[in-house]
Amino acid sequence: MTPLPTSLTAQDALLAVMVAVSASDENVRTSELVAIQRIVNHLPVFADYDADRIEPVSRIVFDLFEEEEGLDAFFGLLRAALPEKLYETAYALACDVGAADGALYEQELQFLQEIRDELMIDRLHAAAIERGARARHMTI
Repeated sequence: MTPLPTSLTAQDALLAVMVAVSASDENVRTSELVAIQRIVNHLPVFADYDADRIEPVSRIVFDLFEEEEGLDAFFGLLRAALPEKLYETAYALACDVGAADGALYEQELQFLQEIRDELMIDRLHAAAIERGARARHMTI
């Protein structure tokens, strides 16, 4: 069993949720990785984030997803690291990464539902966040 880290920072948790959405369908796409990198490089919430943490935090997510109770452990780490005021931010980032390749696959949709449930995102707020992600990732 993989030893769990003692804690993640809030920024680590935001990164972890993006990586988790990308990995949720067992196919990490280049467009999703580019979206994650773009988000980390440009959003104010990551202004002082050490980019060297991307690989170890990603490894934590991948390792947890291989464990039998890994998803529960993942959400436990997420809730422990994220202040409630960043729950909607986490969901918005998850939606942006999920939509980055132009399609949401069934496993990604199910995982987004789990994130909504675990972070207690109000359904109306979730719908607005999802619509915003869809609008940002439309193609002509």
